[in-house]
Parts: sequence; structure tokens; C-alpha cells
Amino acid sequence: MQFDRKGMTDEELVDIYKKLLYPRLIEEKMLKLLRQGKISKWFSGIGQEAIAVGSTLALEKDEWIMPLHRNLGVFTTRDMPLEKLFKQFQGNKDGYSKGRERSFHFGNRDHHICGMISHLGPQLAIADGVALAYQLKKENKVSLAFSGEGGTSEGDFHEALNIAAVWNLPVIFIVENNGYGLSTPIQEQFRCKNIADKAIGYGMEGITIDGNNILTVLDTIQGVRKYCIENQKPYLVECKTFRMRGHEEASGTKYVPAELFEEWAPKDPILNFEKFLIQEEVLDDDNIQQIHTAQKEKIEAELQRAYLAAPLLPDSKEELADVFIKRQQSPAPVIDNSLNPLSENTSAFHLKEMRMIDAIKEGLFQSMEHHAQLILMGQDIAKYGGAFKITEGFLDIFGKDRVRNTPLCESGIIGTALGLSLEGFKSMVEMQFADFVTVGFNQIINNLAKIHYRWGQNADVVIRMPTGAGVGAGPFHSQSNEAWFAHTPGLKVVYPSSPMDAKGLLIAAINDPNPVLYFEHKVLYRSVHGQVPEEYYEIEIGKAKQVQAGDDLSIITYGAGVHWALEYAMQHPEISMEIIDLRTLSPLDYEAIQRCVQKTGRILILHEDTMIGGIGGEIAAWIMENCFTYLDAPVIRCAGLDTPIPFNTDLEQNFLAKSRLHESIEKLMKF
Repeated sequence: MQFDRKGMTDEELVDIYKKLLYPRLIEEKMLKLLRQGKISKWFSGIGQEAIAVGSTLALEKDEWIMPLHRNLGVFTTRDMPLEKLFKQFQGNKDGYSKGRERSFHFGNRDHHICGMISHLGPQLAIADGVALAYQLKKENKVSLAFSGEGGTSEGDFHEALNIAAVWNLPVIFIVENNGYGLSTPIQEQFRCKNIADKAIGYGMEGITIDGNNILTVLDTIQGVRKYCIENQKPYLVECKTFRMRGHEEASGTKYVPAELFEEWAPKDPILNFEKFLIQEEVLDDDNIQQIHTAQKEKIEAELQRAYLAAPLLPDSKEELADVFIKRQQSPAPVIDNSLNPLSENTSAFHLKEMRMIDAIKEGLFQSMEHHAQLILMGQDIAKYGGAFKITEGFLDIFGKDRVRNTPLCESGIIGTALGLSLEGFKSMVEMQFADFVTVGFNQIINNLAKIHYRWGQNADVVIRMPTGAGVGAGPFHSQSNEAWFAHTPGLKVVYPSSPMDAKGLLIAAINDPNPVLYFEHKVLYRSVHGQVPEEYYEIEIGKAKQVQAGDDLSIITYGAGVHWALEYAMQHPEISMEIIDLRTLSPLDYEAIQRCVQKTGRILILHEDTMIGGIGGEIAAWIMENCFTYLDAPVIRCAGLDTPIPFNTDLEQNFLAKSRLHESIEKLMKF
């Protein structure tokens, strides 16, 4: 192994050696603790330390890094307190995630490290978002994301590299090619000679280097960093290395041919660097032993302090409180129209008649005016104005930096939105149709929803979801998929049914620092009109609305169901119907639900989504558990058929809950 010190002083080389050795000695200690049962799991990076340490040294300390399992060297090189790291590894409350995450599945804003998730690929697009934020702020910085060779098979790898290339983002993508994805060898992962060869397909530069040579890694990443900043372009770096232990300790290494260990053992990054330092007369054997001893003593002392941590005592109230970041005071006045759509609360505003689609557009436009760091992203949303023309004209006013057409890559763009949030930006991602969100499901469910609970990072992202049936668009453009997200802790889900609520809830969603899924029914876009304040205002997320008062029964509904209920009530004046528009599906307004149960004693839950797994089942169960004594009849659900949504309009009308509303109300009233 050839080392080139390139004018580095002896002191600089010694400092590099200490930083390279430190994670190795920590890992050796962790393996002993694992055997003693004092930690539960460990992913070893022994033999790969040069990549993590060299890359981290090459960056400024305030540039974000997205590491993986085997990158302990990133954390130690960023000088994270070892005592706190030990507490993290032990699952202690005083660690970085309050005992909620394992090993390296955590991040920390102070050290500009973004915690990984087990799915490996999604962190790459987060680096895109961070780099975009640097670019928009005109800061000479890069972001850096790690991937394993197995992760390059993920669609997220393709999406992240493609976005970075198309948008000319200063991102460094490092692939640690250690030969195996768990037990799967590289010949079963890809067919190209080198992973770096993939760079040309994205129109970016790529290079393959010896990942075990600390000076090569450091020099290469320093040069790549300079290139990315000067040219505002991404770069792919493949680091050849070898995993000397199992994927994690329990998996072992029996599947690895013995000759590979024989080949790679002499390439150990630490032993070779030590030989070089001795050869250069920078250190001698005694110096090296002294450094080993000093670091081991420090590790032992930090570990003993970590052992003094108090036992973790679960607190359910605290656990629930940390799912969402607490909102600051609203920057917009809040209209409370929960009991009367045109209450006195709106008297200070100038009202005008608007369609729902225009109210959404105005809410988005005023939010862009209010938040200079709000970025809009989506397919065809720029010059074309989006599939439903909601952002038409925005490009001319706010410019291409803030109104961004995206490639066809939902997962990558949602990850990019999260990356923007790390640097203080807000973002709105438009799904062309709510159905297409399935391609970005992982980012929403496992990254956006959990990140604040895991390590206190907010995800300031709104995803607009044009949803619903009724226009004969078939199974892939008409689904009601709101229940998927209402089930997930950490996501807020709103679903307006009127123009006033549509504007106010969208503004509230954008002002909220938590991830919000904003559903907008396509049929209501141009068919529903109403009075809307011209001013910038909010409707409170989590608060239902009484649309109509009544005494005989209560219909709890949302979205198009509100209008089905109102239409039915007009056709049947003999029944006094209370109609409650939930407006928010997560969090639910349980107080409003309880009030209407107490008032009428008869409850019909109406929604367009299918019956099984729909939000109605959750509401019905809650009512039975908490309001049973107020009921005069069983809770009745009226929902879509448990089939995909058909294309033929007659079949579609039969699918919709509206076709069974009369039957359901009759059943409830006859009980």
C-alpha cells in the first residue's frame, strides 16, 4: 500500500492516525461487551475505518454527512462525546435518541450527522436536499452520503443520483464496496466492472479508489469536494474495501471464502498506516503503544461514566409528546369555524366566493409570499402548472429555484424535501395523483414520520395528494389512501371539504413543522364553491367542524362524504341530521366525536375509502370503548366496496359509499 503524505506535517499525520485508530479500539471493546451481553447488537466496521475517517476529515464540520452501520469513524471524527455514544449503544435515555434507536440509527444536528434507517437507500436523497439548501443559500458546501455496494441495487440509489445530476447539486456519493451485502456477493448485485462506472449513466464524474488507504481517501474526497463546489455538480466515489467480520456479529462469516480473508488481512488500513508512519520516522513502536494505551484508557473511562446512567423508566406521556415537534405560535390568524362556517370569527376578513381549487391555489400562493424558504416540487408543476393547474403562473413570480419540476421519482423527491428541512427550509411536494405516493411510501412512513421521535429532527414537509373517485379514472388515479397514513404515528393527515377549510388547512399545514399529508378531492376542485377570506389565515389542524346541527342521528364524515351527507339531508328533511366534518384524520378530534354521540345517540360513519381498514373502523372502535353508554344503536359504517376502484362509471358509482347511504341510514333509524 503506497501512501503519499503530500506535504503533511508529522503532527497532521499523527492526528490522522489517532482518529483512524480510535474507532477500531472502540469496536474491539464493543465486541467484548456484546459477548458479555451488555449490548444487544453490533455492526462492525473493522477493516473499513479509513473510508469513514478520511471522508469526514475532508469535509467542514458544518457539512452534513449521511452515514451507515459501519461508519463509527464518522461519529468519532466529528468529536461526538464517547460517553454519550456508549449510552446510545446501550439504549440508555441519555443517549442521542432517548433509548428509541439502536447503534447508528440516529443523528445529531450539532454534529451535522443525519441518522440512517434500516432501508439503506433513502438517506441518499436526503443528501440531495441538503445540497440544494446549500445551493439556494449560496454557501460553498457539500453534503456527503454513504451507501454500500448492495444499496446501489436500490431504486433510491438511482433516484438520488439522477436528481443530483439533473439539478446540478454539490453532493458526494460514497459507495463502500466491501464485497458483500450481508451474504450476497457483488457478482450477484451488479454486472459492471466497477460501481463508479455507473456515474457516466447519470452524466456525472466517478472514481474508484483504495478505501483502505487513509491518505488516498482523504486526498480524493478533498479534491472531489473542491470539484463539487466549484462546478456545482455531484460526484460518485467507489471505495474498494473488505468487511472483516459479519454483516452483524450474529450472522458470522462462514459464507465468505477463506482466501478472501487471506487476501485482505495484509491490507488492514491501520496496520499499513502504522508501518508507513514508522518508515517515515513520524512514530516508533513505543509511540504507537503509548497512543494505544492512552486511547484504551480513555475508552474505559468513558464507558465507566456511561455505566453510571440511571435506568430508563418508560414514561408514556413523554413518548407520545415526542412524536410531533411542538408548534410555535401561528404566524397567521386562526379562524375557528368549527360550530359555524361563517361565524363572527370571520367578520374581520374580506370574504369572496371561490371554488375549492382556487382556494388551494391562493393558500399556496400566500404561503410562498410569507415563507421565502418554501420550495415547491413536483412533476410538471413549473411552466405547465401541474396536472390540475394549481401552480400555474407560480414560476413567473417565484422563479425556478422555488418552483421546481422534478424527474419521475417520488421517493427521491420526498427524501430531498426532508434534506431541505435539515437546513431550515420548508417544502411542498405535489403528488400528481395520490395513488402515485406508493412509490414514495418508504420515505414517508420510515423517514418523515419517525425522524422527530428518533432524534429530534423535524420534517417540515407537506405532501399534496389529489385524491378520490367519481371521474371515471380507474384503479390507479382514484384511490382513497388516507387511512395508510392516519395509521402512522408522526404524520398529520388533513382532508378539507370546503374552499374556506382548504385554504386555511393548507396554510396551517405549511406553517406546521411536522410532516403533513394534505388530501384534496379532485371532484370537489371545481364543483364546490364557498365564501373564503382573502387574507392569510389558518384553520386549526386537529379540529372537526359541525356542518349541520341535528337531533336524530349524527353523520361523521370528511371529504366528498360531507357533500353526500348534505345532499341526502336536503332530500330527507323529515330526519334531523347532525353532520360532522372531521377535516383532520390525524390527529382526530375526539371531543367533537364524543359531543355528537352524546347529542344524538345514533352514529353513521361515512367515507369514500373501502370499509376494511378504513378510518371509520378506528372511529367506531373508539366510540364503543369511550361512549358506549350514550349509544341508542350500533355504530354503522357506510364505505366504499372492498374492491379496487373500477373504470366504468356505472361500476364506479356502485363502488362509492354514496350508493349505500340511504340503506345505511334506514338501518340506523330502524334500530
